[in-house]
Amino acid sequence: MNDVVRYIAAHRDAFLSDLTEWLSIPSVSGDPARAGDVRRSAEWLAAHLRRTGFPTVEVWETGGHPAVFAEWPAADAAAPAALVYGHHDVQPVEPLDEWETDPFAPVQRGDRLIGRGTSDDKGQIFFHTLGLRAGLAASGASAPPVTLKLLVEGEEESGSVHFADLLRERRDRLACDVVVISDTTMWAEDVPSMCTGMRGLTEAELTVRGPDTDLHSGSFGGAVPNPLHALATMVAALHDADGRVTLPGFYDDVIPLTDDERVLFAKLPFDEDAWLRTAGNSRAAYGEAGYTTLERVWARPTAEVNGMWGGHTGPGGKTIVPREAHAKISFRLVAGQDPARVQEQFRAWAAAHTPPGVAVEVRIPGGGVRPCFSPIDSPGVRAARAAMERAFGTEILFTREGGSGPEADLADVLGAPLVFLAVGLAGDRIHAPNEKVEIPLLLKGAEAAAYLWDELAAALR
Repeated sequence: MNDVVRYIAAHRDAFLSDLTEWLSIPSVSGDPARAGDVRRSAEWLAAHLRRTGFPTVEVWETGGHPAVFAEWPAADAAAPAALVYGHHDVQPVEPLDEWETDPFAPVQRGDRLIGRGTSDDKGQIFFHTLGLRAGLAASGASAPPVTLKLLVEGEEESGSVHFADLLRERRDRLACDVVVISDTTMWAEDVPSMCTGMRGLTEAELTVRGPDTDLHSGSFGGAVPNPLHALATMVAALHDADGRVTLPGFYDDVIPLTDDERVLFAKLPFDEDAWLRTAGNSRAAYGEAGYTTLERVWARPTAEVNGMWGGHTGPGGKTIVPREAHAKISFRLVAGQDPARVQEQFRAWAAAHTPPGVAVEVRIPGGGVRPCFSPIDSPGVRAARAAMERAFGTEILFTREGGSGPEADLADVLGAPLVFLAVGLAGDRIHAPNEKVEIPLLLKGAEAAAYLWDELAAALR
C-alpha cells in the first residue's frame, strides 16, 4: 500500500460523508422550482473546494444556473495547466415510485452508494478533491505539479444552454493545456477503460405536403401523389443496401478509426447476443457494412428515423389520401463532422429526393452538438492511461460513447485537447430511478486522479 492509497483509505469515511451531504441537495436544473437548490449546490461545492485548499474559488453567474470555478497554481510557474470539467446539476427523479430509496437521501448498501447524482456527475467530479489531497500528502508538496483548475457547471442536464457563452467570456481565466472530463463510463468494473470520444447530434423534421385537404381515396387514390407514400420513399432512400447514409458528402469529414483503435475495441469482452437483449430484445444487429457493432455505435455516423406520422391514426378506418406527412430524423455525428455542414447536406438531399407533385419542408430545430475526440496516442491520453494503469494495476482499454455533451465546446473555445478519466459504469442507472455508484470505483478514481497530475506534468512539458 503506497502513501496515496493509505491516505485515501484513511479519509474514505469523511469523503463519503461530504459527498452524501452534497448529494442531498436536489440540484435539478431542468425544474424551475429547484433553481434555489442548484444555487445552493454551487455554493456548497465552492465552500468545500476552499476547505480542500484551493486558493481561488468563485461562483460564476450565467444566464441561467451558476457554475463553480476553482484554481490552484503550481509552484512552478512554467508548469502546464489542466482544467477538470464536470457538472453539479442532476436529472429529475421521476418516476418517483420506482425508487427504492429517497433519491436525495443517499444510502450506502454494501459497496454501493445509491442516490441521484452519485455517478452522474457529483460522485465523479468529487473524487478529484480526495485525489488531489492524497497526491499532495504523499509528495509532501504544498501545490500540485500542474496548475489545476476546476469548472463545474450547473446546466449540463438541461442542455448547457449558457455554457459556450461562459467559456468565451472567461476564456482567459480558463486557459489550459488539457481538459480532463470526468463524466463518462468504463467498460466494466473488472475491465477498466478510458473513453476517447463522444458523438455529436443534429436533428431535423421533414414535412411532405400534397393536396390542400385530405381527399377521398376512392375518388382520388392512385391518381394524385400521396404524401405518406412520398415520405416513405424518401425515408427508405436515406440508406443504401450497405446501411450507409446517402447524403452526398456525409462521410467526407469523418476521421476514420485507426488500426490500433480497432484492435483495442476488439479486446473488449463484448457479447453481442447479451447486448441485443439489453437493446429491448432486438432480434439482430444492423448497421453500416464493414464495421462491428461497437464500431458502429461509437465511431461511425448514423441517421435514424425517430418518428413518422400523417393521415388517420385514430380508431377505425378512414379512407383518405392525407394532405401531409411528417418525420423526425436525427443524425449522430463523429469526429470530424460539423452539425451545420450536415444540416446543409440534408437540405440538399431532401430537395434532390422530393418526388414529383409534392412540396417538402425541412425544419432544423437548433444548431446541434459537435462531436469530440481524443487520439489515443496524444500526450494527454497517454498520461491519463498511465495514471489509471497505476491505480487499477492492469491494462486500460479504450471505448467511445454514443451520447452527446458540451465537451466539444470546451475543446473548441479553449483550444485544448480532451482527456476522459472516469469510473462510472453503464449499469449505474444514470438518468433513471435507483442511480448508484460503486464506492471502490470512486476511490480508484481518486487514486488515478492523484497520479494524473504528475503524469501530465511530465507529458506536457
